[in-house]
Amino acid sequence: MQIKDILSLYPSFKETKLTNRFFKHEDIVSLIKKLPATFTVKESGKSVNGLSIYTIQWGNGPVKVMLWSQMHGDEATGTMALFDLFNFLEGDNATVKLLEQNCTLLFMPMVNPDGAAVFTRRNAQQIDINRDYLQTITPEAKILKQCRDNFEPHFGFNLHDQNTLWSVNGSQKPATLSYLAPAYDPALSINDTRKNAMLVIAEMFRHLNQVLPHHIGLFDDEFEPRAFGDNFQRKGTSTILIEAGGYKDDFEKQEIRLFYFASILTGLTSIASKSYQEQNTDTYFGIPKNNKQIFHILIKDVTVNGIKTDIGINYEEKPYANGLGTEKTYFIEDIGDLSYCDAYTIYHTENQTIEGTVIFNQNASFKLYSGQNLILSFTDGKLQ
Repeated sequence: MQIKDILSLYPSFKETKLTNRFFKHEDIVSLIKKLPATFTVKESGKSVNGLSIYTIQWGNGPVKVMLWSQMHGDEATGTMALFDLFNFLEGDNATVKLLEQNCTLLFMPMVNPDGAAVFTRRNAQQIDINRDYLQTITPEAKILKQCRDNFEPHFGFNLHDQNTLWSVNGSQKPATLSYLAPAYDPALSINDTRKNAMLVIAEMFRHLNQVLPHHIGLFDDEFEPRAFGDNFQRKGTSTILIEAGGYKDDFEKQEIRLFYFASILTGLTSIASKSYQEQNTDTYFGIPKNNKQIFHILIKDVTVNGIKTDIGINYEEKPYANGLGTEKTYFIEDIGDLSYCDAYTIYHTENQTIEGTVIFNQNASFKLYSGQNLILSFTDGKLQ
């Protein structure tokens, strides 16, 4: 199945019950309970607060692939994409048959349900699960670690979200997707296990770059001894990290989940067909690296404190107490020559003037006019 076919058919298997980033454990449990008999569902343990952590197995093939998502409770794009994938796997087409005959898939769609409940990164013990591989003091880390050891997958998909302020080197566009074959040692060595992950990523990039050009980056390649991806790679599971970043006007990542789903499906298909073996590491290392040359808002050529310059503005998100949304606070990230940068939203018109005070590293609190027209307004960091 070609990438354009996947995208054109996507609405037919998109999981419509998941419409934003703030769904909870009970939302996915209701979906899991509706899965047909081709999926084997198992409760593999419980979170700190006693919520069931499920694994779901599908397929009958010799190549074992494990996919896990939402280790961080506020990183939900991979989970949405997995439920889209479950719907896809219920179909009757050549790609589904290829996967079923060649792969056995094991999913853990929500590793951190307690974090998801309040939309925070860490678990109920305030521990970052993805920094708990070595000590394994959290029940969620124990469950994930034990599932890998019991299943012994050949490949693994480690599904995350990254900060929306990552951009792609050379394009200055948002890194909507980032990939990585995590290192397994400080020297960033490449053995057959890591090489296979690189080749799968090269195949994913070859397909996704056709429909998402200039928006795919290579995530920071730095060994993290406490992380699951690095250690799974070390233990012989060819591990593929996928990170969902930002995309213009897609705050709830409903466009990004489509490309995320396509990344997973393309990767799985390349494993099932062994097409990744035709790739080379040059393609992997040719993926542009992530950098930070993007702002949420960029105001260009405006007079500030008597000089004509640029203003870069970013926001921080804080979840509401009920975990059903976030509050954005905007602050002045930079003032000066920002001609090398891009932004999700750019203001650059003739006769721009500012009413109020612009202070570096402080909350935005001013009004921006174009002539007599008010085009942007902040009060103590809040967008009006």
